[in-house]
Amino acid sequence: MTDLFFDFDGTIVDSEIGIVKSIKYSVSKMGLPELSADQYRKFIGPALITSIKKYYPYLSTGDVTRALQYYQEYYHSEGIFQLTIYPGILAELTALNDAGYTLHIASAKPEPMINEISKHFELGQYFAGEFGATSDERTRVTKTAVLKYALEKANANPQQSVMIGDRDTDMLGGYHNQVKTLGVTYGFGDVPELIGAHASEIVDKPEQIQAGVSRLVG
Repeated sequence: MTDLFFDFDGTIVDSEIGIVKSIKYSVSKMGLPELSADQYRKFIGPALITSIKKYYPYLSTGDVTRALQYYQEYYHSEGIFQLTIYPGILAELTALNDAGYTLHIASAKPEPMINEISKHFELGQYFAGEFGATSDERTRVTKTAVLKYALEKANANPQQSVMIGDRDTDMLGGYHNQVKTLGVTYGFGDVPELIGAHASEIVDKPEQIQAGVSRLVG
């Protein structure tokens, strides 16, 4: 049995509006310097705490905690459902299930948040498991840690599993767990980023995912 682990933001949904608005709200409340549009987009995918520390390295631990709280304040009230499901992805998820693959979500988003979004958009029918970061965004933060946890909970064989995502963090998560990786370019990453993070295969459209998976594990 082959287990497929899907990143969420940038792979299943385009969540740029809600995430960027939440970051900008946090930056404003904290009185921090504004970032460029490209830098805001870079927040999508990695753990939020990692990106805050990257772009504002001078913040104290307490300030980082406050920035996270402001982000969650906006995201929970407005940003969480400000997203769109990528055209073609639901049909591809259906095809993958019909072909006998077992599908899961493996996201750096807090797991309760993934559950809430999945329920709202009725995505649970496609996935056997929904795995994410811990709610404090500190204990289980990186995609490597999330995927390790997901593999264990799903009782999946790494050698017969594929991590599917749009950012280098997804590819590195698979690489560090000895899992093959399928990079997608319709999200927020690009080919050089994915290749640089050891992507096993790369596809450009949701409709190409099954073919990419087949090339990796049959």
